[in-house]
Amino acid sequence: MPKNPFGKSRTKEKPYAIYKNDNGWEWRILKTYKLAKNEDNYSRWFVAATSPYMDDGQFELGDDYAVNIRQSGYLVQADDGWLDAYPSDGYKTVRAEDEINNLFASSVLF
Repeated sequence: MPKNPFGKSRTKEKPYAIYKNDNGWEWRILKTYKLAKNEDNYSRWFVAATSPYMDDGQFELGDDYAVNIRQSGYLVQADDGWLDAYPSDGYKTVRAEDEINNLFASSVLF
């Protein structure tokens, strides 16, 4: 049986991956309990999470469903191997390009 490369707990300062959304939520992935290929809708990740409802710089530790994080947020940072394990997550590059295009589209050029 292959070893889970994300199975050892990390600190919030050095997570395996970071997901964010446009509503101010951030999830730092500190540990996964299963190999990515074996995960299902009930698989959990151990995370340090923050939201707009928390004081600046404060994180809460706990488990969250992996599917909720992956559907609610976008990947902004990851260790080597994370994109191999979770290839459909990608990075926010397309969204960043869209934001730049929208900025220029709303500007008046003379």
